[in-house]
Amino acid sequence: MYTIKNHMEEVVFNQMSTALDGMDMCKCEKCRMDIAAIALNELPAKYTVTDKGLLFSKIDALQQQFEIGVTAALVRAAQKVQQLPLHDKTQDKYRI
Repeated sequence: MYTIKNHMEEVVFNQMSTALDGMDMCKCEKCRMDIAAIALNELPAKYTVTDKGLLFSKIDALQQQFEIGVTAALVRAAQKVQQLPLHDKTQDKYRI
């Protein structure tokens, strides 16, 4: 059975902690998921079906410019979420 996977999701979640490091903002699960959704809507999808396709996508993900683009999208998304977090304001600000 074949499935379709957007490899960009894996890349975004793998780079998120590094991109958010040092940012003074809530890092709860809701905020992290909102950041990922905003960044993924900005980034090009990298869909794969076969192991071979996944391999080519991972090779592309190793390129420095690609990583810079993902990090930049994550930072822009984090700034949006930081300005207007969509969760209960009584939550612990730095809960992970």
